[in-house]
Amino acid sequence: MGWEAKVEELGQKLRKEIVDNNEEPDIERSNDLLEALTKHQGTMSIAVLQKTRLGNTMTKCIRTLKRHKRTSTNTKELETLIKTGESLLDQWKQAVDKDAKQKQHNHHQKEESEDAVNEKGLPTTVKAYQTRLTKQRKDLFKNPPVLPPNHVTIEEEWYPLPKRNKKTGELTFVCGADDKIQNLLKDFHPNRTPEEIMRAGSFGGTYYRPIASAVTNVSYTASGVLKESVDPKWIQGLDIRTMLTSSTYRNSVNKYGVKCGGSLGMWESSGWIADCDPYGWFQWYCRFYQGRRCSDDARQIQRWAKSAGPKGRFRSQLCNKILAAKTTADDVSISPVIRQTLLHWGLEITEEVLAKHKKRVGR
Repeated sequence: MGWEAKVEELGQKLRKEIVDNNEEPDIERSNDLLEALTKHQGTMSIAVLQKTRLGNTMTKCIRTLKRHKRTSTNTKELETLIKTGESLLDQWKQAVDKDAKQKQHNHHQKEESEDAVNEKGLPTTVKAYQTRLTKQRKDLFKNPPVLPPNHVTIEEEWYPLPKRNKKTGELTFVCGADDKIQNLLKDFHPNRTPEEIMRAGSFGGTYYRPIASAVTNVSYTASGVLKESVDPKWIQGLDIRTMLTSSTYRNSVNKYGVKCGGSLGMWESSGWIADCDPYGWFQWYCRFYQGRRCSDDARQIQRWAKSAGPKGRFRSQLCNKILAAKTTADDVSISPVIRQTLLHWGLEITEEVLAKHKKRVGR
């Protein structure tokens, strides 16, 4: 048996012993499995970890061991297992970072060619990305452009839909297997669902139009991307060609009758678009809402926070304008462009949102 197969087998045994076992795992067997994995730590790479999903398995094992520790009499032994698992996880992350840096170095050393520019997948260099954007006649908001985020990994499991506060409309989400976004989710509370955003009238009706992505170098059809991104019930009864897939931006489609937002080229050249969601943040939100979790979640939630979060610039600007005008939250004469922008980020300024802002700034 090759070492990769051996590592995969050890991961499966570890999952069976710790995660899939309803009872407290056997300390000795668990320790033996972890020790066996330790012997292979020097051979770990991105490819091996992606193939075996060891990182995901180890994260779940650590979480399960911590849960058992709260009620077990073998606290010291379980703590040792937890520390061993965390140490392995840290070493694997270092190995992945090293592997990624080496690959990036190799890419930078590679001479640019037409084949590299036309290759599907993430661009390997700024020059290749710039050439893609130019060939696709995109706006280069930043020139040279900023490379997209690294390849995004998607969790296999999908999670429950968010819970909604009946009074405020705010949505509360759960994290996935990787709990790094747990703290970020404490302030991530959009008050409009993807369905509500689309039905209200957004993006000038163009969001899910056919595009050629400079990030993935793939062309997408409207019907294909809708099928992969949107719950059919959300758009039932809508004039899809006008409200969602039009190639012509119409101010009249938008709820507030104004144009806002940048072009796809602006988003791409700024380095904001990831390969898993080539249409951008709203596509990510549609999928996150439905329960998908991925390695890009933290970045996307942080982007929301900077724009529409409790201290977000657009949210703060609009709330301050409303307070200065001494009017109500729903006075649409106050900054319709900012209102439309916030709607695209899943937020409407309500009296509850305004009250929170007022309390935060002491007004």
